[in-house]
Amino acid sequence: MSPSKLQSLLQQAVALHREGQLDAAEKLYRQVRAAVPKHFDTLHLSGLLAYQQGRIADAVDLLTRAHQLDRKSVVCEMRLALALIAAGRSRDAEAHLRRAIERSPEYCEGWDNLAFCLKTQDRLAEAVEYHQRAVALKPDFANGWYNYGLTLSLLGYPEKALPCHERALAADPNFAPARFGRAQALHLSHRLAEAVEEYSRFLASHPQSLEARSCRLFALHHVDGISRDALFAEHVSYGRILGPAPVVALPHDPAPHRRLRLAVLSPDLREHSCAYFLEPLLRHLDPAAFELYLYHDHFRTDAVSARLQSLAAVWRNFVGQPDHAVEQAIRTDAPDILIDLAGHTGSTCRLPLLARRLAPVQITYLGYPNTTGVAAMDYRFTDAIADPVGEADAFATERLVRFSPTAWCYSAPVNSPAPNPAPSARGGPVTFGCFNTPAKLTDATLAHWARLLAAVPTARLLFKGAGLDEPAGRERALARLAQCGVPIDRVDFLGRTASTADHLACYHRVDIALDTFPYHGTTTTCEALWMGVPVVTRAGDRHVSRVGASLLTAVGHPEWIARDEADYIRIAAALASDPAQLLATGSALRAQLQAPPLMDHPGQAARFGAALRDCWQAWCAKQTPALAAV
Repeated sequence: MSPSKLQSLLQQAVALHREGQLDAAEKLYRQVRAAVPKHFDTLHLSGLLAYQQGRIADAVDLLTRAHQLDRKSVVCEMRLALALIAAGRSRDAEAHLRRAIERSPEYCEGWDNLAFCLKTQDRLAEAVEYHQRAVALKPDFANGWYNYGLTLSLLGYPEKALPCHERALAADPNFAPARFGRAQALHLSHRLAEAVEEYSRFLASHPQSLEARSCRLFALHHVDGISRDALFAEHVSYGRILGPAPVVALPHDPAPHRRLRLAVLSPDLREHSCAYFLEPLLRHLDPAAFELYLYHDHFRTDAVSARLQSLAAVWRNFVGQPDHAVEQAIRTDAPDILIDLAGHTGSTCRLPLLARRLAPVQITYLGYPNTTGVAAMDYRFTDAIADPVGEADAFATERLVRFSPTAWCYSAPVNSPAPNPAPSARGGPVTFGCFNTPAKLTDATLAHWARLLAAVPTARLLFKGAGLDEPAGRERALARLAQCGVPIDRVDFLGRTASTADHLACYHRVDIALDTFPYHGTTTTCEALWMGVPVVTRAGDRHVSRVGASLLTAVGHPEWIARDEADYIRIAAALASDPAQLLATGSALRAQLQAPPLMDHPGQAARFGAALRDCWQAWCAKQTPALAAV
């Protein structure tokens, strides 16, 4: 092929690439690579295109070859680093990024990329330093301010993230990601009504943004006044964008009794509340019946991750990887059953992938308190108290599987302190407490508590949660409490604690735990009971406000489940009126929690495994009708 022909082909490929016709561009790039295997521009642009298509292994190969031909190209080395990050090789990427920055220290995108690389390694404080350098070099760097805000939110400072997103919008009012980032920072700052409004503004101009829709769906659970019908319609609307369940030919053997490849996808395979309920199920699941594949999707791994990894035949971390790469990896693994634990809760939502049918049986469980709306999600695991038979089925796009008397299997931290006598038993005032995330403190909840404190005029109220030890978070909480009629001179605040043991020890300061409404606690309810603290909850009309009812029934205390606000206040006030009985009740709670079913780990795992097998056999029967009679 003549040099002029090669140049013409390359120009055509570049034009197609710029127009977004990636498949057509790749065909031409491939022709040029075949004729001139060591042409830098062709390898470089081919690697970029492969990265854009989610072909990460190809991107790393092509960009590595390009970099070897021209080690002075900062842009090429940056793109190679990003491909390495997507391939899970952040340490290798970091070396490339540092070399590139050394050659071009004025390149603000380089500092920003290095910050991203460090973030994927859970080196958030270092990442903040490099974000600061990037925006110092270019104060109108909208993307740099946006990424800086995201990292501050991950570090636990969403209040400080808000000005970053606002600086991004000031630099470029049309920079949509910053609008979305601002909504997320409001969400994490527990300003839920404002967050919903900001998500809605973003979606007005970007209606196809599935990530923003997921975040908004999760936020809506924390807002008063959203009817069950309206919330279900929002989930159905999300699923409608994804479309109907595809018909996919899957190569799985429809043998009903064979060992199954079970995959779990979650960003929370780490020190996280989800892991408290997942680990005992997986640890006691029959290994002869299930081969376990665990897909972590978060930059943080820890001792809990290591324990879970020890249970798995295959462990993968998908953090930073585009959907194309994740889909390819899962299809290659070919799980028989795929369980999603995140639903719409995570900032990286993989539900659009499950909408493409990655496994014969797809299940949502544990992490999200509602239907997903995804047509290809076959089942949602729950129980008959959280989702009453008949009534709840109409509000789920999945088939509800009530696999156990309670859908949870609690595993208490091994370093738990022992329960202590309540404050009232030690001569102090009765103290009501709530350690749920402040995002769940709706006006309806605070109004309940204002009336309760009026009914028990000597009692105090203790809040514990992220941001409550910071001036901005505390002042906003105080203003809301006062607005809802809570006497703020009888309120105490606690922020985050250094360890789980320290967190649990804070329950020594509480006589009676108060559940939030409409969004119940789950881990916090179990922790309170474990520490000998009774919990009062109010049952509502949907899963998110019936979790407490399921947990309290499981431990034998349905009398603490209120029907309405008046009943809630009556139950809590009655518990507070008899310190001696409160002491006796609290001393028995840990043993009651340990009784079946909630902490019956082998039994819950057996019930869980049997339900998984039933779901599998239902799929098998559809593939081979004769099996339906077996």
